[in-house]
Amino acid sequence: MSSKTPNLYALLGLLRSASSEEIRRAYLKSAKKLHPDRNQAPGETELFLGVQQAYQILADPQRKAAYDATLPNEEIEPVFESPLECKIELSRTNIYNGKEKQLVYALATVSVAPEYAKNAKSPPLNVCLALDCSTSMQGPKMDMAKASAIQLIRRLAPEDIFSLVRFSDRAEVVIPATRQLDVRRGEIQVNTLATGGGTEILQGLRTAIAEVQRYNSPNYVNHVILLTDGRTYGDEQQCYEDARDAARDGIGISGMGLGSGWNDIFLDHLANVSGGSSIFIQQPSDIERLLNDKFTYLSKAFAQSVDLHAELMPGVKVEYAFRIQPEAGVLSFGEEIHFGPVLYDEPLKVLLELSIESNRNDQDRLELMKGQLEFSVASILNPVPIFPFGIEVAVTNDVMTAPPPPAIFQALSRLTLYRMQEKARLAVEAGDYDRATRHLQQLATHLLSQGEKGLAKTIMLEAQHIEQQKAFSETGEKQIKYGTRSLLMPGERRL
Repeated sequence: MSSKTPNLYALLGLLRSASSEEIRRAYLKSAKKLHPDRNQAPGETELFLGVQQAYQILADPQRKAAYDATLPNEEIEPVFESPLECKIELSRTNIYNGKEKQLVYALATVSVAPEYAKNAKSPPLNVCLALDCSTSMQGPKMDMAKASAIQLIRRLAPEDIFSLVRFSDRAEVVIPATRQLDVRRGEIQVNTLATGGGTEILQGLRTAIAEVQRYNSPNYVNHVILLTDGRTYGDEQQCYEDARDAARDGIGISGMGLGSGWNDIFLDHLANVSGGSSIFIQQPSDIERLLNDKFTYLSKAFAQSVDLHAELMPGVKVEYAFRIQPEAGVLSFGEEIHFGPVLYDEPLKVLLELSIESNRNDQDRLELMKGQLEFSVASILNPVPIFPFGIEVAVTNDVMTAPPPPAIFQALSRLTLYRMQEKARLAVEAGDYDRATRHLQQLATHLLSQGEKGLAKTIMLEAQHIEQQKAFSETGEKQIKYGTRSLLMPGERRL
């Protein structure tokens, strides 16, 4: 093969050992990024045609075999310099042969490689703000939401794309997806917003996703921010399906719940399946600060749509997945786990709880998970390689009880507090109010020992409320949930 002929695997960011499914996914991601309808940069049309040719050859087993035979030995596995680094720490590096179920915690830390971090710059944004304009939003809520939207418009960079959707029981595009939005015109359009009608989030979500899709590109941070104070009824499952589809297209969704009447379970899951986050806004006066913080967070994204595609070995299950930082939250898991973005100035940390059924074999080592991290980087036009992601442990005949590494111990200590409130919530749902109050009392005791007096007081008051009313209060439940969640994040982003 001529030295001037590009390696077809390199064009797709793949190793020669890539499976047919990995080849397909790499092609779809590269084609979307480089398509002439979305990318007019010089030379990118030629690269797009090269990616098409690479896929046509590598997707055909016979043509792939013939091409592989032309590769010199030194090109069998092209060498890639990944823009990301991934470190995996385990709570235990070995398991024992036995019939008992065993747990292994894996802390994955994904960060920008130093040579890329020093030259990182803020990527352009393609963001749609979907704003609940139902009747319940009238008054100070809507006034602050409009003022906050205007502040976002004023801080847009020239390359940013912004859109605004209002929704109640129907949805309307107020500001179409626009690059270099005229600030004065945008302010006028925001000020036309009025409240009325009920809340149907599906209408607003679909319309917002469609606006982001108009200019969807891996060269941008593509995101929907949904701000609501109410609940949607009957369309939750369709919202989840739309969010999953959006995630596959590289679009994240974050929910911001205002006040106490919104459904936190729904917004959490909507965010979880798309790699976004959910935020609790207690007072209308907090809207501007938290919305601005979200924009700042998105503008620091280096790698986006960071997804784990992994195969679990027989007898191994993911019991729990939690993103510790930069934005804490439970993650949904299935064939893939959407980790969310990696910021250029802060690592992404995800804790996985893996269970292993009875392990009786003669192997010295046991593979628990194998797969890869897939992502895109706005500042890198060429396809980036997938990142191998594997977890394995040694197998011994003796029970070993070495303490976990400090990073895992700290993460588990904080996460335990969050899961205490989860257990209290489940106990209330099951009608076991005594167990719920015990969980909350234990949680408050732990928080007091750590100096978290305000949150501990809120929890004790909520325990009393459950004893008397046999239910959480809407406000107290959210304060506890998001308060314990924020303990996992860096201090400056805690509630």
